[in-house]
Amino acid sequence: MAPSFFGRLVIGLALLAACNQTPPPTAAPKTKPPVPGPDLATLTDSAAPAALLAYGRQYPGSEVLIKTRLGNIRVRLYDDTPIHKANFLLLARKGVFDETMFNRVVKDFAVQGGQTYAARTIRLKRYRLPPEFRAEHFHRKGALGMARYDDEKNPGKLSSNTDFYFVVGSTLAPNQSQAMAGRRLTPAQTKAYATVGGVPSLDGQYTVFGEVIEGQDVVDKIANEPVESDKWPVTDIPMKVEVVR
Repeated sequence: MAPSFFGRLVIGLALLAACNQTPPPTAAPKTKPPVPGPDLATLTDSAAPAALLAYGRQYPGSEVLIKTRLGNIRVRLYDDTPIHKANFLLLARKGVFDETMFNRVVKDFAVQGGQTYAARTIRLKRYRLPPEFRAEHFHRKGALGMARYDDEKNPGKLSSNTDFYFVVGSTLAPNQSQAMAGRRLTPAQTKAYATVGGVPSLDGQYTVFGEVIEGQDVVDKIANEPVESDKWPVTDIPMKVEVVR
């Protein structure tokens, strides 16, 4: 049965009142609090070491998780390479590596990532890190090292601030590893290169500042990805890096 005139009037007034109601205020979008630490846009070769050491003391960490489409890699960072360690923690927490990918893959040698590009949203200056060579940290399979560039203009072997790599290598007979190293290897190093594998020619040339503790199989999968002529994977391998401990 159709509503009466009075009923239609009541309905109309109710609709009018509803239309004139002020909508509830929308909550302001939540903004993430700024990540503490040095301003990446202002760091220089000379200023970075002191700033990073101070950061590492105030905001320590020991393990990071690198997430990829091929699986996750859990890494332990060394305490006795404090500048490289603090730098990696800082860039991970600020999300720098989340805008990068594995950009150089050389089978039976190493996989490299962390390179940054112009289209990034985080302002980052190209500062470099002083070497932190430690005899006990060598380029066995699973080692985490930092790349470097412009050797002719970089006699101090300063590391890149962003470009890291995982060693893959291959197993080597003692005479092979000794010849590649160009120096006297310890019995422990000779055994590691023979049983685990690695790239002894990189020892003393690049800083090793961590190692894979879970997910070496993922590193191996990355190392076996098809690549272009410039060693860039045919299918991109982006990453997300999280400090987990």
